[in-house]
Amino acid sequence: MCHSLVSVIGARAIVAGMTSSAALSRDTLRTLQRASGDLAAASVAEMEERLPWFRRMPADQRAGVLLLIQNGVAGFVSWLHDPQQAIRLTAEAFRSAPKDISRWVSLRQTVELVRIALELFEQLLPKLAENEAERALLTEGVLRYGREIAFSAATSYAAAAEARGAWDARLEALVVDGIMRGDAEESLLSRATALGWDPAAEATVLVGNPPSDDPPAVVFEVRSRAARIGRPALLSVQGSRLVVVLGGETERGEELVRISEAFGPGSVVAGPTVTSLAEAHRSAGDALSGLRAVVGWPAAPRPVRSLDLLPERALAGDPEAEWQLVDRVARPLEEAGGSLLETVDTFLEVGGVLEACARKLFVHPNTVRYRLKRATELTGRNANDPRDALVLRVALSVGRLARARGLW
Repeated sequence: MCHSLVSVIGARAIVAGMTSSAALSRDTLRTLQRASGDLAAASVAEMEERLPWFRRMPADQRAGVLLLIQNGVAGFVSWLHDPQQAIRLTAEAFRSAPKDISRWVSLRQTVELVRIALELFEQLLPKLAENEAERALLTEGVLRYGREIAFSAATSYAAAAEARGAWDARLEALVVDGIMRGDAEESLLSRATALGWDPAAEATVLVGNPPSDDPPAVVFEVRSRAARIGRPALLSVQGSRLVVVLGGETERGEELVRISEAFGPGSVVAGPTVTSLAEAHRSAGDALSGLRAVVGWPAAPRPVRSLDLLPERALAGDPEAEWQLVDRVARPLEEAGGSLLETVDTFLEVGGVLEACARKLFVHPNTVRYRLKRATELTGRNANDPRDALVLRVALSVGRLARARGLW
């Protein structure tokens, strides 16, 4: 921003617009030098009159713009005396600019300032010439001035955007890394808020392989897919692992499927959806545990929820998965009473044959059907489904082991 605004009123554009100061008389140079203050004041007055947003700026910010204009006009006059000093004079104007001016004026507002400054210079500068030749030279300088401003402003804002993008990428990587490590909630939320993330939004962590070794390409792929489903996303490539934090609810699962397409070949594991970013470390921990254990389920869908990998995670030694199997499956069945746990256990032992289970329990097959339906309602697992049967079998085994160790 500083660069583009200084270019509006500084010497750099005039350097391209004028080929020699020999055509200007000493009297004209002195006139320009004496008029530099008036030119700066007139520019600010014109901006205040025509731009409502400029009038609403605090006095110190308007003073900062005025300082830039004064330095720019003074640099222009000095260059007229010595064209070889253009680079040095422009750099000095940059150094004198207020450090935070880029936060005051946007690109659109800069264009408005440029337009007003050009119109004013086109009106006033030629009037300071002593003759028609000097007037033509100054007019030509103003015309080329606009072209030079356009290039300078574009370059400046592109550099600012790249710098901000690099800073945001580093900050985003810190946020994601903090989620994976379970950092302090306050520091993590403040950084995420600086990136525009709503701290109260639900969050789901997905982990898998990156689609390529080119980080910008990975970022573009994830960002574009997140934009298509209208969801905020934070991401980080951590070695051979891509981590994406997706905002919003994911109960239907469609959003997870769309985002998983941005990952490379291999499994993609999604942790549970948590209520806010402050709880995202729990989703991350489950997702990482699932990624380590998903090899035990070759037919796992993509993406696969970490909750669907509880048996593999428990077999891999994840205590959190063991606790969830007990809490979600074994405990509800035991607390329900009515021989529910015994019925599920027997049904699994006889290979899922209803009549065999009924004979072993000395009950009617309809009684077995009723009890299995009740077990499904309590645990969300259907003993007639092969995958759910595995979850039930492992959960019951883990429950027995936990009880034997006095943990339940």
